[in-house]
Amino acid sequence: MPLTRTPLLAETVRKLVARGGYVNAYKIFNRLHPSDIAAILGDLSEHLRRDAFKTLYRRNLTLASEALSELGPERGAVILSEMSSQEISAILQELNPDDAADFVADLPAELQEEILGAMRAKEASEVEDLLQYPEQTAGRIMSPKVFSLEEESTVEEAISQLQDAGDLEMVFYIYVVDEHGNLVGVLSLRQLLLKRPETLLKDIMETDVIRVTTDTDQEEVSQLVASYNILAIPVVDAQNKLVGVITVDDVIDVIKEEATEDMYRLAGLDVEERVFTPPSTSIRKRVPWLVVNLATAFITALVVAQFEATIAQYAVLAVFMPIVPLLGGNAGNQTLTVMVRGIALGEISWANSRKALVKEVIIGATNGFVVGVLVGVVAYLWKGDPIIGVVLSLAMLGTLLVAAVTGTLVPLFLRWLKIDPALASSIFVTTATDVVGFLFFLGLGALALARF
Repeated sequence: MPLTRTPLLAETVRKLVARGGYVNAYKIFNRLHPSDIAAILGDLSEHLRRDAFKTLYRRNLTLASEALSELGPERGAVILSEMSSQEISAILQELNPDDAADFVADLPAELQEEILGAMRAKEASEVEDLLQYPEQTAGRIMSPKVFSLEEESTVEEAISQLQDAGDLEMVFYIYVVDEHGNLVGVLSLRQLLLKRPETLLKDIMETDVIRVTTDTDQEEVSQLVASYNILAIPVVDAQNKLVGVITVDDVIDVIKEEATEDMYRLAGLDVEERVFTPPSTSIRKRVPWLVVNLATAFITALVVAQFEATIAQYAVLAVFMPIVPLLGGNAGNQTLTVMVRGIALGEISWANSRKALVKEVIIGATNGFVVGVLVGVVAYLWKGDPIIGVVLSLAMLGTLLVAAVTGTLVPLFLRWLKIDPALASSIFVTTATDVVGFLFFLGLGALALARF
């Protein structure tokens, strides 16, 4: 279905559910892909979303489960919190264990116990096993349903077992283990189909297997999948025993999650906030960061206060005063965005930071010179005072150099301190460019105007 139709259908469903037309709403859902249903549910208000989902749940449990999985745990948990533990368990045991674990983790602790107790023993055990791993690790996002065969198996046996495999995660590769369950090799389905039936897997498998451990960060997992262009990656424990697999669809979810997280944190927002988050919740989450920014703004104000007499004497300085820190802040955020993204992708570390710093300094100096000359000329033409133009140009050059240096080094230093660079870098960089911008412009202005 074209994505452009989703808002129109969402409005239709909204009107139907609001009027109690649940049967007609279900008829629409029943013709759609689960991802389209999730998009429609996401456009509804919370109480209508719950009513619409219950309509789907009562008539088609499988489709409801698939739509809930596409909706995601953040919004989906709100729906589930209004349902009984029996209803929730019926839905979650239809999902893949890794997806079910995500939803259970977002529910209150007492409700988690009730749900796991109501689920079938096998599904509950799989979910409990995944919940033992920390969030945002390979262990938490992997599927324990991994297809593996012993190395002494033949191609014929492998194909037969593959055909008999039922509720497994999508099989992209055949993972080969020894008699103790340790991962020793991998082969693709194409390799399997092109070999003679009596060929042993150990004779055709690739022994250099790209793998991750259960405690590997999910961001590193996504980087490996992207770097090596693979569709799935096996997960092993500390003893190299194969315990799960992470497929490309899960990796795409991780990439979206990490990108959203970095974007929100650069803006000082909570990663759980969304467009339709209740205003009271958004206010509570945003105010602390605004208070922190207020504290750093007072540092800038203290710098400006040192030149209060100079500004009073040379009022022309007040006209151009905001320009330098404003452009310095923008330049710093440009450098910062590139660095934070480079760190997230594994491109930047202390080992190659010198090269990155030199590059950004060159950019900062060039941009500072070009913009400084332009703003200096404008200031001269506007006020007819060449001194102001020169001061503005020099201050711009110095500030953009500082923006380049801080924008490069601050995120690396925070990373070294085990602090998320996306979370705190912008505060330090903006404060540095503001303070330095005002200090350069007002300091140079005071000296130059006093002499000339």
